[in-house]
Amino acid sequence: MSFLWKSSNGGTTEKTLTLEEQQEKINEVRKQLEEPSSLAIQGFLSDASILRFLRARNWNVQKSSKMLKSAVKWRAAYKPEMISWEEIAHEAETGKIYRADYKDKLGRTVLVLRPGLENTTSGKEQIKYLVYSLEKAIMNLTDDQEKMVWMIDFQGWTMGSTPLKVTRETVSVLQDCYPERLGLAILYNPPRLFESFYKIVKPFLDHETSKKVKFVYSNDKESQKIMAEVFDMDKLDSAFGGRNLATFEYSSYAEQMKEDDKKMQSNDAGSDASSEASFYSGTDSPKHEDGEHGAMKKACAT
Repeated sequence: MSFLWKSSNGGTTEKTLTLEEQQEKINEVRKQLEEPSSLAIQGFLSDASILRFLRARNWNVQKSSKMLKSAVKWRAAYKPEMISWEEIAHEAETGKIYRADYKDKLGRTVLVLRPGLENTTSGKEQIKYLVYSLEKAIMNLTDDQEKMVWMIDFQGWTMGSTPLKVTRETVSVLQDCYPERLGLAILYNPPRLFESFYKIVKPFLDHETSKKVKFVYSNDKESQKIMAEVFDMDKLDSAFGGRNLATFEYSSYAEQMKEDDKKMQSNDAGSDASSEASFYSGTDSPKHEDGEHGAMKKACAT
């Protein structure tokens, strides 16, 4: 499974718009959208969400609208917010993806990814668990944050851990359905073999996204400084050079995810659009800053 994706603005220099100009762009996009088909879609279409799609297409209303319509179509069909822990619990058994119990110094949610602990062979189910993890990470973002940090631990990684086919489909879903969600990706102790794989992945990354990817090595004092700059070392787990000795514990994490499921279900059952937006979209204020599997990829394509 790949954990990197191409930012969708084609590498062009992003325009700088005033808050008033941003709101005008949001309104223009809304005029091109159909009425939401569900409360979940209504919440997804918050101002903050539309802003992310606008930034991903460098404020081009037509391209942003097309991208957003495809994402809405995917969400309506795939219903990522409805995926439950019971559906993907087997994928989580090894701790290959989980939300850390700490945040970075900016208060961003941290997803820990350990591709070397891959325990299944179904690309469809692997992506389903990744989508579940993304939805829950987004749900737990604070009101002033809309991006997350990915910590990718390469211990035990091999080329077989990340099949290219799954990588390509993962990239398609992430860049088209979750634009502007990555704040920082830390690749921790990638082996020399990964360099060959990265050469294959790198063409999918534009300049702005590449700048968010940091290679960090435990035996390199300079790269280790990145960890101290980004994290409270007392909270960061020891596997990444921190002083927190806690490790992933499946049963405890399962209970935590079940509680998140209840929160999501409660919200679906009877909340207003602003509450929906807080789950799916972060802040609502403009700010500067094959089969089902194949169908998912196609639905999000622009």
